[in-house]
Amino acid sequence: MNVTKGGLVLFSANSNASCVELAKKIGERLGIELGKVQVYQEPNRETRVQIQESVRGKDVFIIQTISKDVNTTIMELLIMVYACRTSCAKTISGVIPYFPYSKQCKMRKRGSIVSKLLASMMCKAGLTHLITMDLHQKEIQGFFNIPVDNLRASPFLLQYIQEEIPDYRNAVIVAKSPSSAKRAQSFAERLRLGIAVIHGEAQDAESDLVDGRHSPPAAKGVTAPGIHPTLEIPLMFPKEKPPITVVGDVGGRIAIIVDDIIDDVASFLAAADTLKERGAYKIFVMATHGILSSDAPRLIEESAIDEVVVTNTIPHEIQKLQCPKIKTVDISMILSEAIRRIHNGESMSYLFRNIGVDD
Repeated sequence: MNVTKGGLVLFSANSNASCVELAKKIGERLGIELGKVQVYQEPNRETRVQIQESVRGKDVFIIQTISKDVNTTIMELLIMVYACRTSCAKTISGVIPYFPYSKQCKMRKRGSIVSKLLASMMCKAGLTHLITMDLHQKEIQGFFNIPVDNLRASPFLLQYIQEEIPDYRNAVIVAKSPSSAKRAQSFAERLRLGIAVIHGEAQDAESDLVDGRHSPPAAKGVTAPGIHPTLEIPLMFPKEKPPITVVGDVGGRIAIIVDDIIDDVASFLAAADTLKERGAYKIFVMATHGILSSDAPRLIEESAIDEVVVTNTIPHEIQKLQCPKIKTVDISMILSEAIRRIHNGESMSYLFRNIGVDD
């Protein structure tokens, strides 16, 4: 049954099977069929998009999941958005469950803020609204000059914990680094469980050591060009990594590590080994976006981790075949409800109920 007003068109921007499957699930919940569109690669690797039905005066929603070929999927989305714009669509909303380049949202010495560039490109192409899920940094919303709805996957992951982990009451929520402590605290408070934080692991790519847009200050006694010779700038001493410690009791408990993205699994494997040494008898990893690149499936299969639970914001069917420990939670329900509410002009606040500023 169609649960929306007329004038809604739903497209899948990617020929990837998992993207089409997610789009079909959303369409079934909305009671509509997917719009007709062809997306393919020319022999010279150029992307071509052909809209095969009228979108004039309609609300268009384009669903795009990010495959392994990130840059190609971005071009598919941009070209399709622009095609709908030149075809006189009334509104063009992008449904991008995982926002690509989201980790490149801060200035790193002489690098660039790529997520800001991508946001500008999407707006320039003609996007009028963005629906996404669990942005790596919520501040990315400020890179857009259009409305952004940053949905949360935590209700689905919390439900999985309660329904699929029989003795979850004997669990402790774990943050694998202090930067993940807020997310872990949010899970722990909602499940009425304890929290543990692992501190002292190796610095990752988001370390403060590589943050900042300028070169390191000159060593004492060495005058940098353009600085008055009598001016001595205090030197910022480098941080020293302390020994690995676990703040919180995990002995004889189930450890549930929570994070937003699981890609390079080295830090998760190190955390799992540490928790095993501290007496945890089962280890689960819960994350919204399961990128699981490179040898991640094999490493997970050989590790102390019992189960990795991710949502279907990113295609990972191949990884699941390689590693039975990987489980998927479907989030098409909240995406379809967001589309319905936006198209019908209803409030989105229901989808953000009980979600605080720090969630």
